[in-house]
This record gives sequence, C-alpha cells and structure tokens, in this order.
Amino acid sequence: MNSQLRKGALELCVLSLLLYEDLYGYELIKVISETFPVSEGTIYPILRRLTKNNYLKTYTAASDQGPSRKYYKVTEEGAFYYHTLKAEWLDLSEKVNSIIKEGK
Repeated sequence: MNSQLRKGALELCVLSLLLYEDLYGYELIKVISETFPVSEGTIYPILRRLTKNNYLKTYTAASDQGPSRKYYKVTEEGAFYYHTLKAEWLDLSEKVNSIIKEGK
C-alpha cells in the first residue's frame, strides 16, 4: 500500500480508537496489529504529530506492571479533526469502490 495512503488511514485508525478510550502507545500498536501489521516506528511519529497539532493530549498514569505509562487522549480539536477525516475517508472510499465495482 502506498505509504501516504497508509499513513492517512493509520492516523484515522489512531484517532478512532482514542476517541473511545485513552490508550498508551504500545497498547495502541497491539490493537491496530490485530487488524493489520504496524510497527512502533510508524505509530509513534503519528502520535507525536497529532499531539503537536493539539489533536491529542497526554498524561501519565501508574502501572501495575512496571513504570508509569504515557496515555493519549483526543482533544476537542482532535474529535473535530477525526470527524472531518472520517467523512473524507468515507467519501473517497465510496467513490473508489464505485469505480472498482463498475469498472468505470
């Protein structure tokens, strides 16, 4: 898959998952990897960029299984950005699917 297309899709997946539940980085990677392979080297830059753009905020919480973990949470701006991305993705995928199915 084209790397730009994959990056955009992953950004949408990250926001979608975080919209419903705060997660730490490794946990996010595990959840996404259940659907398709993804690495730390792909997800952490997305998390940094989304945080830098104020779409995510972070906080630290204690863990029973070792050191404290850095959790990611969607901001109000991030929720708006997610809904915009989702609408664009659904529109694009609908158009692409119609071309693929109809061979136009």
